[in-house]
Amino acid sequence: MARIVGVDIPNKRGEIALTYIFGIGRSTARTILEEAGVDANVKVSEWTDEQFQTVRKMINEQYTVEGELRSEIQMNIKRLMDIGCYRGIRHRIGLPLRGQSTKNNARTRKGKRKTVANKKKATK
Repeated sequence: MARIVGVDIPNKRGEIALTYIFGIGRSTARTILEEAGVDANVKVSEWTDEQFQTVRKMINEQYTVEGELRSEIQMNIKRLMDIGCYRGIRHRIGLPLRGQSTKNNARTRKGKRKTVANKKKATK
């Protein structure tokens, strides 16, 4: 297995294999391979050392990936929470931020159901 940016790249087509790196999707992987001059349909095990070096160099120089990207995302969320904007408040209390309904759905953000018992009626 090959390693790029600290991630083991599986022996799949180049376009698919690069998507195992956090921050690289299909279109970005396609762009990287085109610029590096590597065929997107060739499996990773068939790449030459030169091709590996060019792909690795491009990713390091042009893209923010893996740990650096994760920390950048966390910093952005923390900034939103610190300034107290709407999205920051929604992050803080664990509710959806993009206008989704919370009455029936939103279980992923809200977590497991917290059942509230009904009050018993007073007997006469």
